[in-house]
Amino acid sequence: MNWIVWALIILAVNLVVFTWIVAWIIYSALLRRRKPEKWARRQSMPDDEEYIRLYDQALSWREENLSRKRDVEITNDGLRLVGEYYDFGSDRAVIIIPGRMESCYYSCHYAEPYRKAGFNVLTIDGRAHGESEGKINSLGYLEYRDVLAWARMLHDRENIRQVVLHGICIGSSTAVFAAADEACPDYVTAIVADGLYQRFYDSCRNHMINDHRPLFPFLAETMFLIRVVSKADAVHDGPIFRIGRVTRPVLFLHSRADIFSTPDKAQELYDRCPSEKKKIVWFDGAGHSRIRITHPEAYDQAILDYLSQLAN
Repeated sequence: MNWIVWALIILAVNLVVFTWIVAWIIYSALLRRRKPEKWARRQSMPDDEEYIRLYDQALSWREENLSRKRDVEITNDGLRLVGEYYDFGSDRAVIIIPGRMESCYYSCHYAEPYRKAGFNVLTIDGRAHGESEGKINSLGYLEYRDVLAWARMLHDRENIRQVVLHGICIGSSTAVFAAADEACPDYVTAIVADGLYQRFYDSCRNHMINDHRPLFPFLAETMFLIRVVSKADAVHDGPIFRIGRVTRPVLFLHSRADIFSTPDKAQELYDRCPSEKKKIVWFDGAGHSRIRITHPEAYDQAILDYLSQLAN
């Protein structure tokens, strides 16, 4: 019988080791940059026709406004961070914060309503993305400090008096973290949150379900690795835990068809936000992070209307 017991023990140990190896592979694919080619400025979904159209529109906007562009950079947390600044001669600016796999070129897709509203536009490569330094994505838990550093740069170096943060998915979470922090300066006057989730745990779980991947034990193990390596508590922290400290104006943009940041969770975030100047705009039939490519006129108008209300 002893050999059976030992065989079962060895089998169990090997199974546990196997699941942790798989979890590390999942974590590395999600949040670890091993080569510069990963999360570069090129499009991240070359087989997705809708995304290709989105990215082509972003590059077209960039090309049309190259005469207004300057390369900019800052250093924060010992990392060199880079971006592109489109100067339209205003003393107001937006920082566009992209999602997990995207860089500054992608962000140009969201720039046009701000140009129309009379804002300068800063698109950034987050740490470990594009041409910025870093190897780990921290889901906004560290990156929000970079965003605040970018805002200081705009204020101190470019004489910008009003900064709006526009985030997409994880970029929205990053914007919330920045606005909720006591160090957030008064000249950061509003945030626009596209596809905001409550916790990355929820979003990751919904992705795994949609991809027909087993949750147990890989989801819990991946969350543990995120906590240890990325220094991000994606289970016990997130926008739902910080939105109560956001008193600045917030525009929530959300799709009723979003299966990753679900509408019920978005409504709860909106309800918990104490801002006296908050608004939620719903869109039909758009996938997660795909609202503007699906409803460009309505998306831009929602931003223009909100910015106009803030100016009054």
